[in-house]
Amino acid sequence: MTQSLAYLLVLKIVFNLIHMHAQAIIRSIEAKYLKKDLPQLCVGDRVRVGVRIVEGNKERTQPYEGDIISIRGTGINTTITVRKTFQGVGVERVFLVHSPKVESIKVLQRGKVRRAKLYYLRKLTGKAARIKRRFERSADKTTKEESTEV
Repeated sequence: MTQSLAYLLVLKIVFNLIHMHAQAIIRSIEAKYLKKDLPQLCVGDRVRVGVRIVEGNKERTQPYEGDIISIRGTGINTTITVRKTFQGVGVERVFLVHSPKVESIKVLQRGKVRRAKLYYLRKLTGKAARIKRRFERSADKTTKEESTEV
C-alpha cells in the first residue's frame, strides 16, 4: 500500500515538472510574436485600429474607430471587442491584439467606466450610449502649469 502511494506521488511530481516545462516552452515561443509597442488598453477607451486589408495585389490600412467594450485573454491570445455606430446601426468587431493583420492601435480618448464589460451599450442608443471622458493628470503637465503660474 505504501509503495503504490509513493509511486503515485512520484508520478504526480514528474507530471507537474513536465507540464511546467511545457508551459515555459510555449511561453518562450509566443514571446517572439508579442507586440511590444502597444499602448495600455482599457475598457471604455476610444481607439483607432489600423487593419491591413488585401485587395487584389494591393495592400492598404483601413482604420476602424470605436469604443472598447471588452478585453479578453492573456498573452498572445488577447482580444479586444471594438464597437462603433455606423448609420444608426451598432457594429462590433473583435481584434486579436497581437495579430499581424492589426497594424496599429491608437488610443484617442480615455473612458471613465465602472465595469469590465460594456455589453449594456448594445441596448442603448444616441446620447445614452456615450462614455464619459477620463482625464489623467501626469507629473509633466502639473510641473509645467506650476512653472507658468509663478
